Amino acid sequence: MKSGNRTSASSSGTLSPPVATGIRPGSVSAWILGARLRTLTAAAAPVLVGTACAWQIGSFHFGPAFAALLGSLFIQIGTNFANDYSDFKKGADTNDRIGPVRVTQSALLKPTEVKSGMIACFGAATVCGAYLATIAGWPVIAIGVLSILSGYAYTGGPLPLGYNGLGDLFVFLFFGFVAVCGTVFVQALSVPMIAVAASIPIGSLATNILVVNNVRDCETDRRAGKGTLPARLGRGFGRSQYVALLIVAALTPLWFALAGLRSPWTALPLLAIPLAVPAARAVLTRTDGPTLNDALTRTAKLLFVFGILLSVGIVLA
Repeated sequence: MKSGNRTSASSSGTLSPPVATGIRPGSVSAWILGARLRTLTAAAAPVLVGTACAWQIGSFHFGPAFAALLGSLFIQIGTNFANDYSDFKKGADTNDRIGPVRVTQSALLKPTEVKSGMIACFGAATVCGAYLATIAGWPVIAIGVLSILSGYAYTGGPLPLGYNGLGDLFVFLFFGFVAVCGTVFVQALSVPMIAVAASIPIGSLATNILVVNNVRDCETDRRAGKGTLPARLGRGFGRSQYVALLIVAALTPLWFALAGLRSPWTALPLLAIPLAVPAARAVLTRTDGPTLNDALTRTAKLLFVFGILLSVGIVLA
């Protein structure tokens, strides 16, 4: 692999020889790796579910739904670039990392390139938001600004959420309540209770993607001063958190019953729960990077399948 003068990060945030990945620095493949396509299920699932809620109340509109999906994807990718850049700068991503390769730390992209990618993605999301604001007004502007600021502040800024144990709450709120209810709002100009109910399991499973990351990186995060909940309270807490959020997702029919939608179709997403078994077993018993990276992928797939089944269930209900 040609590395030129690119180097990778050490724990001090300085640069050291690049990590061998088989990907040429600065290539399209490097940008795709930095975008973390596997995480995009967390951005797509709540929009699909929110659109299903809009359909259920007779307010589906393709234009706003598509713009909401694009905006959500751009915010997710921008957040991934922001996380990659900020963790590099703060020394959280080091050569001891056992998680998936990070493009800044491995010198596949320069820090300035990653930062530019972040700005471009957030800019594209802003364009989508501007279109939605013409339809749904100032609430969309508020949601968009808060989403972008939170995406950057997850690991960036003076008080990064991910370094202060608030990352889980951020993911639950923004990938659950805000994304699902916001998608309904730009189509229906209101938020029905079924959207609030649907946001609970989606937010829970999206949070579990983060939980797997935090359980895997518990020790390295602690050494880097990254105060995730497992780093603060121990890996056992993160494991219990993972199981608890799965249980919350499994209570989906209950949330809909409380919201006034009593239909057997709301139990359809429970068919996806068996997909959680291998991932949960790995989270509960293993600490090695490859196994937990596989659990991360399985958790992302679980969220997407669950979201599709939930969307179908809501439409049929």
